[in-house]
Amino acid sequence: MNPPEQPSVQDLARALTSVGELIKAIRQEQWTAPTPCSNWTVRELLVHVVGMNLVFTAIINEQEPPVRGADPLGEDPAGDYAHSAASLLAAFERQGALERVYRGPLGSATGADRLQIRLYDLLAHGWDLAQATGQHPELPEDLAEKSLAFARTQLEGQPRTGRFDPIQPVAADAPAIDRLAAFLGRRIGDETTS
Repeated sequence: MNPPEQPSVQDLARALTSVGELIKAIRQEQWTAPTPCSNWTVRELLVHVVGMNLVFTAIINEQEPPVRGADPLGEDPAGDYAHSAASLLAAFERQGALERVYRGPLGSATGADRLQIRLYDLLAHGWDLAQATGQHPELPEDLAEKSLAFARTQLEGQPRTGRFDPIQPVAADAPAIDRLAAFLGRRIGDETTS
């Protein structure tokens, strides 16, 4: 069996754009709505998404990460997300960024592996945002499929406690984004309890 095709920086750009479209459509009254992820509100989830974009940017640029627990959102959350996404892409586009090995809080990994980790986290949280705000998740199915394959190999045998809820049931023929969300502990069809 051949290993799954590695996502590219262009794939990350597609995912960032798709999630950005979901963020732009969030209505003012939805910022305090619950999400399927760890009892976070929509705003708290976006704090995490933007914060992780900035953490991965710092890792790839070999800089100090942002202060843990800092709120990176100002008065324009969609703009803050777009800025963090552009910084993340610029970091991964640097010559040799995907081949180098970087140290991070969870150990060492190549830039290519870091890109895949960021991609599956980003897609899952895009799904969370869509569920919480009543949007249809227009997230790239091919990327969700690649991300699911990578997450399965990366998380195989790893403890999920504190990181992910247990794998949830989902139909084998469900969209890849739903299967990714279920693998990462989201209850499909029950958007606020996982």
